[in-house]
Amino acid sequence: MSQAALIVYGGWDGHEPDRCVEIVAPALEAAGMSVTLSTTLAAFGSADDLKGYDVLVPAWTLGELTPGQEKSLVETVRAGVGVAGWHGGMGDAFRSAAEYQFMVGGQFVAHPGGVIDYEVEVVDSDHPVMNGIGDFSIRSEQYYMHVDPSNRVLAVTTFSGAHCSWVDRCRMPVVWTRHHGRGRVFYCSLGHEAAELKIPQVKEIIVRGILWAADGPR
Repeated sequence: MSQAALIVYGGWDGHEPDRCVEIVAPALEAAGMSVTLSTTLAAFGSADDLKGYDVLVPAWTLGELTPGQEKSLVETVRAGVGVAGWHGGMGDAFRSAAEYQFMVGGQFVAHPGGVIDYEVEVVDSDHPVMNGIGDFSIRSEQYYMHVDPSNRVLAVTTFSGAHCSWVDRCRMPVVWTRHHGRGRVFYCSLGHEAAELKIPQVKEIIVRGILWAADGPR
């Protein structure tokens, strides 16, 4: 039986959720995964429905979860369903939902300088998400995030201080994995817009990350 993913997308249009999903969903299907798409947060409202998936993919910048939706989503992951996502669609979603942020392992707080050139450094090439992927340059928003120290960090970026002198030489996680209860969690801060998801390293990291998160104790 193939693994099943639920992608819930929408929210702020600036992150091009529709166009991003048009890239990610076919890539997951090509890897043998069954993909269900939803454009409503009500999809997170029933734990009984969510437990039928192997991985949940929020691609919804900003927005608000109801208490029931947040509880259903978080408890489903704790029970063993994976959760995975990229950029603001997962790391700047539901700013008032503390339990959701605890599950993700981080929250966006700034991108000094806006869209800039920076380096992504792989620090855990042994992890299956990063195996065979080397360091690379990218032009995007360099996410400054508040992150959980229990994350397994797979890639980082170093801030230059050119736009905020007080974060000069700060090494910030870009890609990480973690567990929340029995569920696997994957996050990648790259993917500001659809064009970035066509960059081979970015697309490969995100697709591998979703597949990794789906491969939990089901």
